[in-house]
Amino acid sequence: MTHPPFDLRTHVALVTGANHGIGAATARVLASCGACVAVTYLRQREESAPDQPEAYRRQRASDADHVLAAIRADGGKAVAIEADLMEPSATARLFDAAEQAFGPVDILVNNASAWLADTFTTEASGRFGWNLQRVSPDSFDRQFGVDARAAALLIAEFARRHVERKGRWGRIIGLTSGGREGFPGEVSYGAAKAALENYTMSAAFELADAGVTANVVHPPVTDTGWVTDDVRRFVESRTDLIHVAQPEEVARVIAYLASDEAMLVTGNVLRLR
Repeated sequence: MTHPPFDLRTHVALVTGANHGIGAATARVLASCGACVAVTYLRQREESAPDQPEAYRRQRASDADHVLAAIRADGGKAVAIEADLMEPSATARLFDAAEQAFGPVDILVNNASAWLADTFTTEASGRFGWNLQRVSPDSFDRQFGVDARAAALLIAEFARRHVERKGRWGRIIGLTSGGREGFPGEVSYGAAKAALENYTMSAAFELADAGVTANVVHPPVTDTGWVTDDVRRFVESRTDLIHVAQPEEVARVIAYLASDEAMLVTGNVLRLR
């Protein structure tokens, strides 16, 4: 971007799940606004989503080198850190690496997800032909381990370091989908995202006196590589869905929430259309 929409030149952002999709777009947009960005990711095996488009599976299995290259080509500053958020020890390691590169993190974007499609029914396939599995300890642990527990631990580590250094400005932004309304065919994903929403709302109130805002973005259907013609037809058939978004469109909303312009916006779930 020639003219960045927001001035984040004095800030350091940590963006999880940023090797593709909304996370990668968010890292690029925040960097274009002047923020130094820690791009965190975990390469997913291509076979982990066998029913998804091949290009999407390749993106999930990629490292973050292409994201760093794009940011640096535009004059931005970024580092990439691979970490498995299922491991509680990853939390401090991510903050340590970001701080070693750029200084204290004051923007946290909880974007990473361990998405899978699970159900209470006996159906073998769901919407758009996705393979379904029954709710199990594994499906619960995988979703809640990344989408809920890791998000909570990252907020807690962010808060601890922020308070210890007597910080007066901070931003926490989560990504959700489904959440409190339930999510048939993706029940553990929806439940884990509902937990992320609740953790983030609590942070908005508990950390307000330290100058921290906390919000959650609920994007519309976003073409991160998984959107097929069947998905587009589904969106067109619904009265509650308006269009298929691009990752950069969602990323610009996140950049707004990270900016000074959004200083009065906190404790909200922003549903984008």
